[in-house]
Amino acid sequence: MDTLTPGVWLPVAFAVLMGASILLYVVLDGYDLGVGILAGARVEPEDKDRMIASIGPFWDANETWLVLAVGLLLVAFPQAHGAILGALYLPVFVMLFGLILRGVSFEFRAKAAAGQKLWWDRAFVAGSAITALSQGYMLGLYIVGFERTGPHVAFALLTAVCLVAGYAFIGAAWLVMKAEGELQRRAVAWARGTLWLTGVGILVVSAVTPLVSDRIFDKWFSLPNLLLLAPIPLVTAVLFCGLHLALRHLPTRTDRFCWLPFAGAIGLFLLGFHGLAYSFFPYVVPEQLTVWQAAASEESLFIIFVGAMVVLPMIALYTAFAYRVFWGKATELRYY
Repeated sequence: MDTLTPGVWLPVAFAVLMGASILLYVVLDGYDLGVGILAGARVEPEDKDRMIASIGPFWDANETWLVLAVGLLLVAFPQAHGAILGALYLPVFVMLFGLILRGVSFEFRAKAAAGQKLWWDRAFVAGSAITALSQGYMLGLYIVGFERTGPHVAFALLTAVCLVAGYAFIGAAWLVMKAEGELQRRAVAWARGTLWLTGVGILVVSAVTPLVSDRIFDKWFSLPNLLLLAPIPLVTAVLFCGLHLALRHLPTRTDRFCWLPFAGAIGLFLLGFHGLAYSFFPYVVPEQLTVWQAAASEESLFIIFVGAMVVLPMIALYTAFAYRVFWGKATELRYY
């Protein structure tokens, strides 16, 4: 197979773009979903406003990456799009309901009367939790090849709970970086409490993934792959221990290292995503369709690729600009 042929490298390029979009979505929308979930904790109304203010400039733009990933799946891998969304129709519907509920409540809580604001806050928490749970459930079903036997559904449900914990952890890490005072101390406690449940999720997914396919099992445990992959779980374990130690000593008086938990959370998500991508590639639908089998025609892919090379830098630039402008500690939530 000639790797320079567009019919060979274009599907791989789109798989990389789609994977990068999913990873960026999980990290960026993951922390603001986590903040939404944590907003259900017992905190003072001013602290709740500060939590929501910390994600206010970013949360809407963060969802762009989900739209981009689904769009790339549709235009570049139409057969896979039909197979995946057909198998996940109900959880996708639930996720969209959660996203809509979350978006509406975010806007309405700012305009609601004092007596109604509490209900919109609860709707915001519910929308965030529903979205996270449905995404975790979809991840679990994807890993087991969309099988719905009792053990497979139980695994998907466990994955859903652990992804909620993972989002809550990265959300707490975001608040450690963006908050001050009592709210920052609470965020450190939340991060400590969710760190190890996140670890349970990574461990369970890592244990189940090679068992769902002989191909993946051989890809993990045959030599020299076993030796080449060994640094990934070792680095993950070291990162967990490092985060545990860092959270024991935070917050500090100077607040110099408040960014460490968030950077560590990104590292955990990156390592976990790398393991999944390595396991399932070149299949876009587990054990059914490879990226080449599911890809659109070569001509269509080339036109879309040119367009993507124009659009992606624009999305990256305005995202970077937004984070640069609104960097620093979260301030009072104000609407004009």
